[in-house]
Amino acid sequence: MDFFSGPHIIIIVLIIVLLFGSKKIPDLAKNLGQGIKEFKKASSEAQKEAELPAQKPAVPLEKPENKDIPKA
Repeated sequence: MDFFSGPHIIIIVLIIVLLFGSKKIPDLAKNLGQGIKEFKKASSEAQKEAELPAQKPAVPLEKPENKDIPKA
C-alpha cells in the first residue's frame, strides 16, 4: 500500500507549479540545494572543531601594569 502513487505525485507537482510558477521552480531548487550544501559544510566544520583537543593559551594571562599613571 503506497502512500504516494503516480496520480498523487502528478497532482502535487501541478499544485507546486500553480503556486510558484514554472519560472521560479528552478530557482527554488537551486536555493534549496545551496542551503543543504551550506548546512552540511557547517555541521562538518563543527564536528571537526569538537574533535580537536582544547589548547592552552601560549602566553599566560597577566594583569598589565600601568606605569604611566602616577600613584597617589
